[in-house]
Amino acid sequence: MLKKKVPDITQCGREITVREIEEIKETVMLCQKLSLQELGATIAENLQWYSASGTNKVDACLKLLKKLELQGLLQLPDKQAKSKHRIKGPIAITNKTAAQPEITCKLKDLYPVELEIVKNGDIGALWKEYVTRYHYLGYNRPFGYTLQYFIKSKQGRLGCVLFSGSAKSIGNRERCIGWTENQRLNNMAWVINNSRFLIFPWVKVKNLASHVLGQISKQIRVHWQELWGYRPVLMETFVDPAHYQGTCYKAANWQCIGMTTGQGLVRKNKIYTTTPKMIFIKPLVKNYQDLLCSEKLIGRML
Repeated sequence: MLKKKVPDITQCGREITVREIEEIKETVMLCQKLSLQELGATIAENLQWYSASGTNKVDACLKLLKKLELQGLLQLPDKQAKSKHRIKGPIAITNKTAAQPEITCKLKDLYPVELEIVKNGDIGALWKEYVTRYHYLGYNRPFGYTLQYFIKSKQGRLGCVLFSGSAKSIGNRERCIGWTENQRLNNMAWVINNSRFLIFPWVKVKNLASHVLGQISKQIRVHWQELWGYRPVLMETFVDPAHYQGTCYKAANWQCIGMTTGQGLVRKNKIYTTTPKMIFIKPLVKNYQDLLCSEKLIGRML
């Protein structure tokens, strides 16, 4: 084990002190039989390094361990062979999600329009099947914390909504918020992304989509708190102008703050591009910028 000394290190927005680095080195030396995942969990617990929802920041600790190893400060245990898991196939399309008779009426004739929180089990599988079948992007396993809704009324289910983790880094969003890189790394969990919004194609009711977005703005902080232990302060979404113009978001008072560049995050040996998207945001509290640029945001265990 090398005895090289280094100054404090910043990882994922947190400063890791020299003393903590020495404690990490000791833990690694004493726990050589643990897997990397178990080692990361142990160190996160020792550092009391928690995510907004109160879980250990294992991924951040694993990145820190690899950084320390690259600097020659410690030697990580060899990777253990991963157990074989059954690989799930594509989501099957069944008659459960077959198109229904067209719904054409005034919005008030649907009242009350409600948000049904979707959890695992049969209802979760049904939600995924609908999104796979009818959303032009299909269904992909979402990033980070998630919240899924069915939109429903007395005429049945009308659509699906998904919120998930925010985009890692978007220049126009960062400039709008005004946060530093460390503030972004510490507080990005309080920004949530509307990554899927689907009104079923047989539902043709004017103003329904903007009405649903209005309902979400009023309820999602409480729903998110119940699921994840903290309340987000800002919603974001990305609209592809090749398909939509964001009309329902504009009607629901979301603000367009510019376009993405179409460039993905810079990663070693990886380059990918996509078409530029319109960036929309919707504050959930008036002082969202002050909060996202502060240390006042508190999760379940902080």
